[in-house]
Amino acid sequence: MTRPRRLARDWIPPALLILGAIVAWEAYVRLSGTPAWLLPPPSALPGAIARAAPQLLRHTLVTLSEVALGFAVAVAVGVAGAVVIAYSPTLERALYPLVVASQTVPIPVLAPLLIIWLSYGMAPKVVLVALICFFPIVVNTVDGLRAVDPELLNLLRTFGATKWQTFTKVRWPAALPFLFSGVRVGAAVSVIGAVFGELVGASAGLGYYIRHETPLFHTAEVFGATLILALLGVALFLLVRAAEWLLLPWRRGPGKSA
Repeated sequence: MTRPRRLARDWIPPALLILGAIVAWEAYVRLSGTPAWLLPPPSALPGAIARAAPQLLRHTLVTLSEVALGFAVAVAVGVAGAVVIAYSPTLERALYPLVVASQTVPIPVLAPLLIIWLSYGMAPKVVLVALICFFPIVVNTVDGLRAVDPELLNLLRTFGATKWQTFTKVRWPAALPFLFSGVRVGAAVSVIGAVFGELVGASAGLGYYIRHETPLFHTAEVFGATLILALLGVALFLLVRAAEWLLLPWRRGPGKSA
């Protein structure tokens, strides 16, 4: 199958589905007479975004900074934690329950506490992003480090390979696809932590902007900020997918692309 035909097969159906949903939304608002402050039609969103473009850009950059820092912390700590858990049964018994427990506390409950402890700056939002992204990265990387064929490990021991050689030559390459799976999940949900932190206490960011515009019934602007948040999550997901495609050439297969 040629590349244009493959792209058409992959992108035309979802594009038609999105277009159909937008048309149905527009038709419902127009035919039902729903007021714009309650549910703006899609045709009103570009104008609202354009009017608020300077504010949206400023708040988007703040949220993006929080997401980028929190995501980087989650990847670094998550990979290190996964290696420790995979190689030490004792530390696994000590740390794994804490890793699971970190996901059981609802973010709306945790966000105010972090604001109290860490003030209203960027720190609590970075911590929230890291907490949300941390779990899938750790769990998937641990599974990847343990997914190596035992016979291959026995063969390496027979040839006198050290633990470091086994890790760098076998375990780590085998874990990379699992790691990227967890990173993709983390990228898709990373904006949630930042927005929750901004909704609770902030002076900038898209969550703060939404909180500010909602009582004013600027619904189109709120929809615009929400759309930007969704696009940020999708863009981060696609960036991770592109990085995986570049860094793991053996995973591409014939005809695959980023």
